[in-house]
Amino acid sequence: MIRRAAAFAAKAHEGMMRKGSRIPYIYHPMEVALIVAQMTDDPEVIAAAYLHDVLEDTSVTPEKIQGEFGARVLSLVQAESEDKSLTWRERKANTVAHLKRAPREVKLLTLGDKLSNMRSTARDYMVIGDEIWQRFNEKHRESHRWYLEGILDGLEELRELAQFQELERLYHMVYEA
Repeated sequence: MIRRAAAFAAKAHEGMMRKGSRIPYIYHPMEVALIVAQMTDDPEVIAAAYLHDVLEDTSVTPEKIQGEFGARVLSLVQAESEDKSLTWRERKANTVAHLKRAPREVKLLTLGDKLSNMRSTARDYMVIGDEIWQRFNEKHRESHRWYLEGILDGLEELRELAQFQELERLYHMVYEA
């Protein structure tokens, strides 16, 4: 299942690049899956890590994911997907609100996703500083800080994990510099 999810994600994200870079987008779901695999050996959760952005960023349908990977993987992917019809602030507020009561496997996916994003953000922040915020839909650093504070709060039960601690260190490096 994990190999199929990796191949499925690679095809779905083909030709896409990370924001503000020439890095193929598939590297992000690959990194998320690797991070998640360090925290769980559940193949459905790891498969969902590969697939976590396909609903919101590609033309893949929920029916296609369910048909290929089953209802649980679809449910996990949907838990990581945002309603793009909402504003940035509304989407992020919904994510934070849902995260507080989400099951552990959803929190593991969120931690993997946000850690991968923060690794990239921190790396680029060290090079270009506050110019980094211009590559995002939301251009204000304080908005991103507010969002990540909410994520860290929602993931508090994972505090014992090295991945949570790394995310927290990166948060301090970028937002308290």
